[in-house]
Amino acid sequence: MARTGLLQDERFQRHLTGPGHPERPERLAALAKAFAERGLTDACQAIKVTPVDMDLVLGIHAESYVERFEQACEHGLSYIDVPDSAICDESYRIAQLAAGAAIQAVDEVMAGRLDNAFCPVRPPGHHAEHERSMGFCMFNNIALAARRLIDHHDLSRVLILDFDVHHGNGTQHMFESDPRVLFISIHGHPNVVFPGTGYPSERGVGEGEGHTLNITMTPHSGDTDYRRAFDDSIHPEIERYAPQFVLVDAGFDAHKLDPLAPVDLDTESFGWMTDELVGVAKQYCEGRIVSMLEGGYSLEALSKSGALHLERLLDA
Repeated sequence: MARTGLLQDERFQRHLTGPGHPERPERLAALAKAFAERGLTDACQAIKVTPVDMDLVLGIHAESYVERFEQACEHGLSYIDVPDSAICDESYRIAQLAAGAAIQAVDEVMAGRLDNAFCPVRPPGHHAEHERSMGFCMFNNIALAARRLIDHHDLSRVLILDFDVHHGNGTQHMFESDPRVLFISIHGHPNVVFPGTGYPSERGVGEGEGHTLNITMTPHSGDTDYRRAFDDSIHPEIERYAPQFVLVDAGFDAHKLDPLAPVDLDTESFGWMTDELVGVAKQYCEGRIVSMLEGGYSLEALSKSGALHLERLLDA
């Protein structure tokens, strides 16, 4: 059994998004319940989450945005930038914790104290741009983890694999000119799925050209379509790159029960995708893999798929 870190904290549920919002505290309560019932919580190494050093956040986000976010929470505003990005008075502090979990997870794995880690955090992050919030996301947690690996741990080949059904626009934009990050996203087709970005023609810019891979899935795509994408596109790209660390944006909203997506994956699909990425980490980077929670809005699908994801990390 792997030494799997679990960066779970009840404080993440204090980020209140209001009645009817799909990105709600109950998501993490459902995950925690599923983890405990399956004995996964006790099998993992619990890591106490601490707030991020804000100098690290300013390495990927504009100071004006960070200040605007903090002030919006202090002034009791109900959202930042767009109504989807709902906030409460504690959201800025909770976003600091989510970002801190990303940093702690990669530091623990790089130090050899953990083999891998899962961070079921909120608010999520992959839509957050350099200067603004989008799509429920405040600080770009996975981008912070990648930047930490590059700047502090001196890695030069970091893989980010995003299987959330929505394209990780913010993450792509932060690294699209940087060859030290290979960003791969498999998501619903941007013609029909938010945020309308992530076309296959988006391959990176400048020195980063060829280091972005977007794979689009048409409505009602299923397990067979995802397996074909891994075999035909994702694995060859990873083999060419030979990553030194694997980061996973683990969104579970491509599940057939999810209310926000037209893709029809079964629960087991998230198990085999995790297995595939664990295999990549074993082959290229001594098993080093950290995943961050993104989407997943059916509590039933999220709890089952998230628990399976964590189980497969433990089995690594």
